[in-house]
Amino acid sequence: MVRGKIELKRIENTTSRQVTFSKRRNGLLKKAYELSVLCDAEVALIIFSQKGRLFEFSSSNMEKTMERYREHVKEEWKANSKGEQQTQDMKRHEAETLSKKIELLENSQRKLLGHNLGTCPMEEICEIENQLEKSLKNIRTRKARLFSEEIEKLQAKEKLLLEENARLTEKGALKSKPSLADLNLSEIPSSSRSTLTCFEVITDLFIGQTPV
Repeated sequence: MVRGKIELKRIENTTSRQVTFSKRRNGLLKKAYELSVLCDAEVALIIFSQKGRLFEFSSSNMEKTMERYREHVKEEWKANSKGEQQTQDMKRHEAETLSKKIELLENSQRKLLGHNLGTCPMEEICEIENQLEKSLKNIRTRKARLFSEEIEKLQAKEKLLLEENARLTEKGALKSKPSLADLNLSEIPSSSRSTLTCFEVITDLFIGQTPV
C-alpha cells in the first residue's frame, strides 16, 4: 500500500506533534551515525526540542567539531570580505578612470569652443584648427544634403498640385460648356432655331462613320 504524501506544516495536535518529533529525531540521529560510519565523515548534529531539551550526536568530539566549524566560517568570511574588497577596489578604479576621461573630454570641448588656449602649443592649436575645419566640412555636407532632399520633396508636391489643378480646370470647363439639351428653345428666335437644328444634325453626321 502506497503511503500518502504528507503536507509539510506545523502539526496542531500536541500529542501527534510530540510522537512525530520523537520518531523523526531518532531517524535523523540514526542517519547521522550511518553517514559518519559509511563515508568516514565528521558529523555533528544538534537538536533543540520545542521545550528546549538538547539532543546531539557527534562522530568524534563535539567541541572539536564546533571549533573546526567556527574556523571554517571565519575563513569563508575572510575570503568573502577579500573578494568584496577587490570588487570595491575595481569599481573605484573604474570610477576614477571614467572621471579622468570625462575631464579630458570636457577640456577638449572647451578648447574647441576657443577657451583655455593660452597654454596650448602651436602643434595643438593647429590640430584643433584641423578638427574644426573637418567638422565644418561635415556640417556643410549634411546641410547641402538636407537642402537637396527638401527641394525634391517640394518639387514632387508642386507636381502633384499642378496635376490636381489641371484636372480640376478640365472638369470645370466640361461642366461650364452648354449643350443643346440645356438650351431653352422657346427663348430663341425661330430663325436661330433652324440654325441650331442644322448644326446638331451636321454634328451628328460627322461624329458617326462617314457614309460611302
